[in-house]
Formats: sequence, structure tokens, C-alpha cells
Amino acid sequence: MTTPWGEPALTRYPEDPRDRLRAWDASDEYLLRHLAAERVPLDGTVVVVGDRWGALVTALAAHRPVQITDSFLAQEATRANLARAGAEPGSVRLLTTQDAPPERIDVLLVRVPKSLALLEDQLLRLAPAVHAGTVVVGTGMVKEIHTSTLRLFERILGPTRTSLAEKKARLIFCTPDPALERPANPWPYVYTLEDGIGPASGGTVVNHAGVFCADRLDIGTRFFLGQLPRGRGGRVVDLGCGNGVVGASVALTDPDAEVLFVDESFQAVASAEATYKANGAPGRAEFRVGDGLAGVPSGSVDLVLCNPPFHSHQATTDATAWRMFTGARRTLRPGGELWVVGNRHLGYHVKLRKLFGNSRLVASDPRFVVLKAVKR
Repeated sequence: MTTPWGEPALTRYPEDPRDRLRAWDASDEYLLRHLAAERVPLDGTVVVVGDRWGALVTALAAHRPVQITDSFLAQEATRANLARAGAEPGSVRLLTTQDAPPERIDVLLVRVPKSLALLEDQLLRLAPAVHAGTVVVGTGMVKEIHTSTLRLFERILGPTRTSLAEKKARLIFCTPDPALERPANPWPYVYTLEDGIGPASGGTVVNHAGVFCADRLDIGTRFFLGQLPRGRGGRVVDLGCGNGVVGASVALTDPDAEVLFVDESFQAVASAEATYKANGAPGRAEFRVGDGLAGVPSGSVDLVLCNPPFHSHQATTDATAWRMFTGARRTLRPGGELWVVGNRHLGYHVKLRKLFGNSRLVASDPRFVVLKAVKR
């Protein structure tokens, strides 16, 4: 990536030579050019929110920025990119969306996230640290910045305007107003499940901002809940757990099960733990933020339950699902099972047969299928 501060070599995480997607885009380049052209002072506390793969903080490493991200993968990519660029160890402070933000922010750079809820939550959490002299600049591709995006900046921080588009990217300029009366933070959002969806019926769901389908149960998960295996015991993984309602349902059904909730989103794992505790689920549970099943011993799991994502930011890809399935096969014991729910058109049965040598249709409706693969 060419920047006013050099040309760092950047990769996504995990590194894969077959991955043709770049670790930056035109919106990152546009923001960095603007900072240099306008000679924005970077000697105070610089905070970068939502840096996709560490492109922004790697370019600005000499100014010792603070990165705030919801993504474990983005954080690992940042570490790798900083090391590759020869940045001084500790030059960038890496925080998650669950950490307390800095008490004072002099420059706030926001990579607009896909989730408007996550943006709202982060702006509300950061607003007390912003002062009248804070430089606030957002960035994103044109298709990511909407009227609702600008209204959030204006409602929480102050008057907001946008730049002209360059290479389909746009900047957001916000002038902080310390006298602005800000709304209360509505996150996390808590709701009660309806009846007729298995063990979770009438249960409580806690969603931190940014978790998929934050204000209601998504229809794929609802279908999956009615098909879950029961009474299996052993070690169960809710892989890509989101708000944790799938794993919590297993725990409510089978108190002998030991459930591992894992997701690469810090917001998701916090939601899963809150959902589990809110329902008084018996048994043992572990909550882990990480790269899928990396770090889980081979042959140590009896059942993996998975509703894989098929997007990485704006890109449609099956790479995440494939890595989830591969990790499941490695960690399952002989005879262990992977249960997957997905849209019909994604063709997960083909991948499962290729990897496991088998795939059985458990249930289907016009949109979704539930598939089972057994490790031989």
C-alpha cells in the first residue's frame, strides 16, 4: 500500500497465498492522503476504530496510535503487519471493543463498519473522550456510507459533512460539539425468545452491538434450534457462536454437556457469555475469542454446531466456512459429528462430502438446510 509514510506490505489474517483480497482499500488510502495533505497534527492521542486489517495503524505506527477493533483476526493481522513493517514493539496499543477506551482523544479516525449498531455503540463509548479540538475523520467506500451513518456522527459527536468521492471512497468530517446532549447507549440489547423453538423457547438473548441480527433471532438460527441433537453429553462447540443461543440451548437440554463458545468477534463472545448466564444454564461452559478452533486439541470434541458466515466485510466468500469445517474435522473424535445450518444455495453438502467423505440431510425448508457430517 502506498502512503505518505511509506509503502508497507500488508496481508490479511490468516495468511493464505490463495487469498486474492487485499488488506486495504481505496478508503484507507484516501484517509491517509487527507491526513498528510491537511497536515493534521498527530502528536496527541490518535485513536483508530474499525481498522480492517491494520492498514491504518501500520502506516501511522510512528505516531503511536491506539487501535480499537471487534475482530480477533484484524488484531492478529495488525500484529503481523506491524512486525513486517519493522514498527517498534509496543508502538501501537491494541484494544478491543470490550476494553475501556482512552480518556482523551485528539484525533479520531473511524473506518465505518458494516454494522450501524456497532458504530453507534463505539461513538457513544468514545464521545466522553472527544473534546472541541479533536479532529474526527471517518472513511469508507461510497456503498458503506449512508444518510443514517452521517446522522449517527451528527447526533453523537456534532456537525458532520462528507467529502467528494475518490475511487468510490468517501471521507466523513465531524466537528465535535462538547455541549451536545447525547442519547443513552442502548447496547447491549436484551430480548425474550418466542415459544416453539425448542429448549430456548421463552429464554433470554443478550446482544452486544455488531452481533449478527442484533434485535431479533435470525431465521436460520431459529430453524437450527428446532433440529439440534439432544442428550449427547461430552464436549460440544458452538462454533461462530454469535449471541450464544445455540450453545445455551444445548446446555439447557443436557446439563452433562461441556460447551465451548468460540467466535472471532469480541462482541459476540461477550454476548454469548451474557446469554448463557441470563438463562441459568447448568453444566460447564468456556468462552473463547479466537480463530475458529485453533488451539483446541485434535480429537477432543464430540459435537460441533455451526452456522457459518459467507461474507468477509463486503466480500462474499466461502473461505471462512471451509476453515470452520476443516477445524471441526481436526478437533472431532472418531464418531464425532459436525452439524451445519446454511442457505440451500451455498452447497455445503459438497464441501462436507469432500472433507468428511459423508454428508446427511437432517432437515430442510424452502431456504435452509441442516446437514450432518460424521468423522470416520
